[in-house]
This record gives sequence, structure tokens and C-alpha cells, in this order.
Amino acid sequence: MVLAERARAARFEHILKLINRTTFSKRSEKLPADQLALVLEDEQVALAEAEGLQEKTAEEGERYGLKKRRRRPADAERASLPAHLPRFETVIKPESLQCVCGGALHKIGEDRSERLDIIPAQHRVMVTIRPRYACRCCGDGVTQAPAPAHVVPGGLPTEALVADVLINKYCDHLPLYRQSKILARQGIEISRATLANWVGRGIAALMPITNRMRVDALASGRLFVDETTVKVLAPGTGKTKTGYMWVTVRDDRTHGGADPPLALYTYMPGRGKMWARQLLGSYQGILQVDAWQAYDQFGKDDGANAGVTKSYCWAHLRRKFIDAGSDAPVAQDALQRIAEIYGIEKEIRGRRPEERLAVRLERTRPLVDKLHAWFVATAPRMMTGSATSDAMKYALKRWAGFTRFLDDGRIEIDNNAAERAIRPVTLQRKNALFTGHQLGAENWAAISSLVETCKMLDINPYAYLCDVLARIITRADTDPIDDLLPYNWVDTNAAQAMFEMSSIANAA
Repeated sequence: MVLAERARAARFEHILKLINRTTFSKRSEKLPADQLALVLEDEQVALAEAEGLQEKTAEEGERYGLKKRRRRPADAERASLPAHLPRFETVIKPESLQCVCGGALHKIGEDRSERLDIIPAQHRVMVTIRPRYACRCCGDGVTQAPAPAHVVPGGLPTEALVADVLINKYCDHLPLYRQSKILARQGIEISRATLANWVGRGIAALMPITNRMRVDALASGRLFVDETTVKVLAPGTGKTKTGYMWVTVRDDRTHGGADPPLALYTYMPGRGKMWARQLLGSYQGILQVDAWQAYDQFGKDDGANAGVTKSYCWAHLRRKFIDAGSDAPVAQDALQRIAEIYGIEKEIRGRRPEERLAVRLERTRPLVDKLHAWFVATAPRMMTGSATSDAMKYALKRWAGFTRFLDDGRIEIDNNAAERAIRPVTLQRKNALFTGHQLGAENWAAISSLVETCKMLDINPYAYLCDVLARIITRADTDPIDDLLPYNWVDTNAAQAMFEMSSIANAA
């Protein structure tokens, strides 16, 4: 026991030293947000290990008559498990129900605890039988029910399996070769090429929905737009080229708008004016963007998009002052002034446009006017070429676009809705360093549009794809698909799923 305690104590001390060093010591590099999350995750794992060592030592002490240590739950989520999950109860009774006095013990209460369990993913074979019937009288009439339509005609997968592959690849960022290996561990040999065929057919079936979403987006009164780079393999060269994944977001929840949220992704070979024009067509409405020059063409009196009201992103402006560094007093002063404006925006988020506009006119406009006057007075005194000077010039040159939110309660102060929608693209980009073809990037955009829109609507993306794939393949090209759009969708399988789970629980 003594040697074991010493080993645990040494390990515990080592963990604490590492945690203290990574938490409080200086870092020479700045980590991206997702990489920082990995660091914090590893620290949390180490803390849990330390707690486990302490609890083990306490248990050993109890065996030798030491004071019993009061335990606390290892996690705070124990009592908040979803109600729809099936419950399997195990009753643990004492070895004897007879009291030391000879009497019988009777139940006076109970302690209940819930733990989350898992049954590993289990694949099953769905067998479809279509009997043939013939007439005994004439011998000519043979009747058989028609074969059901499938995404992969004559192939192995059900629509549920195709949906699972799509979710694994485009929602959980699991490349197909890894999925092939996971299947192989269960004795199911499916090549990556076969999985790719399933993915392509699934996307082909779903493409009418994303096309319809594009029409709905361009009919919206306000859109957020942003873009990020993606690597695409250039045909015949063995090298990659840089393309751009554009995202168009409709999200009016911050001012109580009636239009449901959506996120639409579009792959374009570039990010210049022609690609922005191709993306937005003849859109007329509020356009929330960064100050990239490709958007300059929108809102001009003589253009096809003369009806566009353009609003620039304060988060981009704030970031420029952050990049100036903490040792730049003027930049820190600017950040404090901008923080006051953001504080008001946080208060009025979710209110009606009329209320937001009234508060902005009363409280925000004076702060913005003071900030503008300070920029005008301070910018000439800044060293030319410094990050702070460039940030002020960036703001002053585009001031009309930065102050647009003061004139309309529907407009947000920044373009963060689009930037949030860009993050899944960056995750996919880290797991798949490039796409093998431009079509691959376009397919990625199509499925991401459905997956991320489901997330915005608090819909399970797998449940949505599983149901919609089974329904859309039964429809002709001219049939309506309004009920299959994510923001109109009703889960037709929900009742059946609940019945199956309850049946499993009762059987157990």
C-alpha cells in the first residue's frame, strides 16, 4: 500500500506542476481558438486524473479505518440526462434483509442515480421481400408489388446509412477512408470508392432542396455574407489551388424577425467582384459584410443592386485595434470606446427593431459621434503605417457603412452571424487538407448548407437527412418540396423512433 500511495502522490504532483505551468506561465505563441480548446481539454483530463488519484487514496484509507471522506459527484451533468432516453433499472439489494435483532427489514426509501451508457453502433440488414402472386384459374396474371425507390438503386445502403455517411463526413468531419476502417472493424468491408458513390448519389437527391434555399435566401430582407479559403486539387497538376467557400446567412432572431434562419454555402473559384455578383445576383436588401472591395459594387445608384443597403462589420474594425497590440495606448483607448457600444448592443439583443432603434438613437449615436470626432483628431498625429493609424483610416474611409446600424433596428453591429457559420468550414479544412476536385467543394457546400441550417433550427441533422432522403426520392422533379426544406420540415419518423425505444426498454 505504501508504494502504491507514493506512486499516486508522485503522479499527482507531476500533474499539478504541468497544469500550473501551462495555465500560468507565459506562452511565446498565440494559439487559434480550436487549438486552445485542445489544450484546455487536455488540462481537464489531467485534473480528472488527479481527482481519481485522490479518491483512490481516500478509499485505501477507509479500508484501514481512517476518516471517511465525503464524495462529490464527478460531473454536474448527472441529473440532466434527456428524458427521451430509455431507462434500464438495476436494483441492488443488501445480501440479507434480516435485522441483527432477528426482525425483517422493510423498505423505507431508496437512492437513485443515473449514469449514461452506450450501445456501440450496430449495423443491421434490412431484408425486403416482394412475393409474386399468380392466378390458379388462368395462369396468366402474375402480380408483384413494385420495388421501393432508393437513393442507390440496387445497392447496399438504406437511406439511413447514406445519411449516416453524409453526417460523419460533413458534420463530424470524418473522412471516408476512416469511415471505411470503422466499418471494417465490424466485419463490413465497404471501400472508400463505394462510400464516395453513396455520398454523390445522396447529394444529387438533395440538391433541389439547396437550390430552393438559395432562392429563399435571395428573397430575404437582410443577409450576412462572408468567405474563407479552401484548397482544391488542380486537375492534372498534382498541386492545389485556392478557392473560396462563401456563406450567406439569414438570421433575424436577434430582432424577432419572422423569417426562419438558414446558412447557405457556395463554392467559388475566387473572391473578386464577379464572384460576389454571381453569388448575390440582383439581390435587393440589407447586406451585412466586411469591407472587402468585392462588395463595393452593391448599393450604387447605377447598378443592378441599387436597392442594397450595405452595413460594415465592427468586429473587423475592433480586430484591427486588437492586432495593434496591448502596448499601444491609443488602440486600447479605441477598444474601450468600442466596448461601450457593444455593451449597449448586448442589452437590446432580441428586442423589436423599433425598440433597438430608439435605444441606439438615444445612447449609441452620441458614443459613435464622439468616437468619430476622436478618430478625426487623433489619426493625423499617429505614425503613418502603424497598425493603429491604419485601423483609424480604415474606419474613417468607410464610416457611412459602419454607422448604418444606427438608422435601422434590423441591422446588427457586426457580421458575426456569417463568421460563426464559417467555423465548420475551417474544421473540415483541418481534417481534409484539400478537396479532390471543384465538384467535391461544391458538394461540400451543398451538404453543409443543410447540416448547418439544421443546427441553427435546433434540428438533429441526421434525423433530417434520414427522413428527407427517403421522401425526396419518391417525388418527380416537378413535385413541390416546400415541406422538405429544413425550416418547414416535420419529423415523420419521430413517433416511430419513440415507439422502438420504448419497445426495447420494455423488452429489457
